[in-house]
This record gives sequence, C-alpha cells and structure tokens, in this order.
Amino acid sequence: MIHGGMSFFSQTLGKIASVGTHEKSRTYSCEVEGCGYSATTSSHLKSHTRTHKGERPYRCEMDGCGYSATESGALKGHMRTHMGERPYRCEVDGCGYTAKMSAYLKKHMLTHTGERPYRCKVDGCGYSATQSGTLRRHIRTHTGERPYKCEVDGCGYTATQSGNLLSHMLTHRI
Repeated sequence: MIHGGMSFFSQTLGKIASVGTHEKSRTYSCEVEGCGYSATTSSHLKSHTRTHKGERPYRCEMDGCGYSATESGALKGHMRTHMGERPYRCEVDGCGYTAKMSAYLKKHMLTHTGERPYRCKVDGCGYSATQSGTLRRHIRTHTGERPYKCEVDGCGYTATQSGNLLSHMLTHRI
C-alpha cells in the first residue's frame, strides 16, 4: 500500500467489498487528498491522521524494545506481550484460546460461530471472510494488485502477500 496515499485496493474497496459490522455513520473524514478514510469518532480520525504524519507517540519503555504506536490502547496490548498477560479467554468448552486484546478474542470467536462478515461484492463471486485482511488479499485476485515488490536491482518480482515476498527473498540469499 502506498503510505500517505491510496493504493488501487483502497480506491476500489468500497466498490467490491462489504463489511456488515461497520455500518455506523462515519461523519469524520480524513482531509488528506485521495485518502478516503472516514471514522465514527473524532478520536479514531485523530489516530488515523497520525499514520499519514508518521507519528507514533506511545512508546514502549522496556529496554531494547523500540515498539511505538499511534494509540494508547495498542501500547497497552503490546505491554501484555512483555508481561505474558492474556486476560481474554474463550469460553467455548474445550477451546482454551486466550488473547492479550479483546479485539483478538472477538476475531477468534468467528471461528466458532461460522460468521463471515467481510464480503466480496464482485458479481458472482460470493467470497466472504472472517477478517478484513483476508478479504483484502482475496480482492487482489480481482484487481491484480501486487503491492509487495522485491527491491533487488533487476528482479521485478511482485507478490500479493508479504509472506510470498519473504519466501522469494530467500532465492536471492539475502
């Protein structure tokens, strides 16, 4: 994705994807030309704006960590990584899943319910997913977007997923 601007995916997402869980009125809009982001609260917009400016004011103070975030809640979740805390527990019998953030547990619960709220809107496709990132990767099959590019001179390899690029880099023995 192009930082500070829009990728082809971002420009076409509204046309080919539907997310049933995000239908609140989005009255706060990003003023960065071509961005198109909108939010339901001014605080979400403020956090989003930090991504354009490269601001990450919330910093982990553990020695040698270097983690920083645009939101205090993300830093709080990160700190649980250092402390080994996973306070959110799945209550489905026999599951045992625990998470450091409530949002992670919410995503996990979709594996039990079978709900797939992220839907592709391309005529005749019918694809749906449990996570927005999975839908984003799927949409690339329709758009042809390959946002991950090998930076080795003369290579030209591009990929739809970051993991594919990492595997490719092994061929260069870098």
